[in-house]
Amino acid sequence: MHASDDHSHHHHPRDFGRAFAIGIALNVVFVAVEAVYGGIAHSLALLADAGHNLSDVLGLVLAWGATVLVRRLPTRRRTYGLRKSSILASLSNGLLLLVAISVIAWEAFRRLQHPEPVSSGLVMGVAAVGIVINGITAWLFMSGRKEDMNIRGAYLHMAADAAVSAGVVIAALAMRMTGWLWLDPAVSLAIVVVIAWSTWGLLRDSVNLALDAVPQQIDPERIESYLASLPGVMAVHDLHIWGVSTTEAALTVHLVKPDATIDDALLGRINADLHRHFGIDHVTVQFELGDDAHPCNKAQVAIAS
Repeated sequence: MHASDDHSHHHHPRDFGRAFAIGIALNVVFVAVEAVYGGIAHSLALLADAGHNLSDVLGLVLAWGATVLVRRLPTRRRTYGLRKSSILASLSNGLLLLVAISVIAWEAFRRLQHPEPVSSGLVMGVAAVGIVINGITAWLFMSGRKEDMNIRGAYLHMAADAAVSAGVVIAALAMRMTGWLWLDPAVSLAIVVVIAWSTWGLLRDSVNLALDAVPQQIDPERIESYLASLPGVMAVHDLHIWGVSTTEAALTVHLVKPDATIDDALLGRINADLHRHFGIDHVTVQFELGDDAHPCNKAQVAIAS
């Protein structure tokens, strides 16, 4: 058995430390403003959004912590370092949001039964500030939303918050024009729906990655077809693909070849193609020598990278 290792292609996710710091600072201040003026205006929509924004602050802290932890170097005990911390942070964010929307929904149903007067002008002013703050924070994470699920979670939360704040402004204006007090708790329920909808995909993907499922953006059937088309490969089996973090994926596979010739150029091509076309960062290929897909006692040659 011969093995060779190549770690030159390993990479770290982009550093969004400044974006996290600015986003957390802006949202902490805004949560305090919303909570105070939500109480003064007797607006459940503002209080609900304040609670949601507070959960987002905690979520941003978790996500920021994960981006720091994934940069920790591997050890003998943790051979992948702490890369999975980004997956745990995404999962925790999803669960945190479930708790937040449950509390909001409970209070909204209670307020629907007993509507209270709302200072609509004050609500509109505070919510308008929320559109600006959440819009700026979402913009800070926009460039990384496609390449890192952890960053995508932060972006989706902030973008949803901006939309929710816009909804609060519209509802407050409608209450001012019609006097319908039920609009305030109704908007709170709409906030719950928006949050749940925007978070569902994140929570689903986080659970899948935590269970070592194939990352959502990777098509295992295409990868299997690619490997089967390689020159000299007779069969592909024991293909496993899983997420090492929210930005990195790993793959192991057995390829059956009819002879003992191991082509270094072919191995280099496999690694380069899997990285370039499929986003696979850690590859282990085992060549099995035989004339069928399941050689039980045949010689093996492995390549790890």
